[in-house]
Amino acid sequence: MKLKVCGLSNPNEVEACVSLKVNYCGFILNFTKSHRHITLEKAKYLTNINKDKTKYVGVLVKPTDEELNKFSKLNLDYFQLYGNFSSEDLVQIKKKFKIKIISSIQVKKKDDIYKYKLIEDGSDIILWDSSGYEESLSWNYNWIKPVSTKVKRMIAGNITIDKIKDLQNLTDIIDVSGALETNKVKDINKIKKFTNTIKKISYEN
Repeated sequence: MKLKVCGLSNPNEVEACVSLKVNYCGFILNFTKSHRHITLEKAKYLTNINKDKTKYVGVLVKPTDEELNKFSKLNLDYFQLYGNFSSEDLVQIKKKFKIKIISSIQVKKKDDIYKYKLIEDGSDIILWDSSGYEESLSWNYNWIKPVSTKVKRMIAGNITIDKIKDLQNLTDIIDVSGALETNKVKDINKIKKFTNTIKKISYEN
């Protein structure tokens, strides 16, 4: 199982994640209500930090065409998109900006899980997330157990370190933010504990 650390906002956090071989680093680019939001100038600086094998992800909520164009110039591997996109829309974005796509589905009820069918053909990763943008809410992760996808699967939404073992058979990637913070700031020791726990569980299996 792989790890995405989301909402990074300073060089020390990014450098620590790269050093710890975190698989994906996420940056909040256009959702200004989030305390994790960063400016374009800061995003330019952070995404130019040597990432080694780590993938950089730009998180965009209902982006405009202008925003997609602006943020495509960053050193990103993926756009993580929230909004009403069709597979056709996503294919066009991928072609135009030469970038991979994480398509996000916000889960309030069980039926929401199956919205992936509308976007899978244009996605590289499907993310099932909680319904709150800023507030991380829990949902029943087991809802995706019977789902079969053609692309990689990612789960987000109030994931704490004690849940990792139960999630290993449900998803390829976990997306974590709040559980890695102390007083709304990324805590590098918590990131270390998460990465070590994932490695330990993966080794045991």
